[in-house]
Amino acid sequence: MNTWITTLKMLKLIDKIPILPLAFFAIFMLFAPFTPEPHLVEKARLLADGELTKLIDIFDLFWHSFGIFLLAIRLIRYQSTNKS
Repeated sequence: MNTWITTLKMLKLIDKIPILPLAFFAIFMLFAPFTPEPHLVEKARLLADGELTKLIDIFDLFWHSFGIFLLAIRLIRYQSTNKS
């Protein structure tokens, strides 16, 4: 029961984040660092090759994709609340 309440509180917090700054953050994190290649591209290649074994690489994959997951949750919740 307590976990459900915590989840609802987190979702309400996500609902308060403005979409445009969140989109800029998500896009920036997807492509950072810009040279020589984005970390997410590198980590996706490691994952596809089955070589994503270092803990720091796994953390980096989650770190750089966190913004896009947060944006997806925000947009889904925004769309579902504006339908009614």
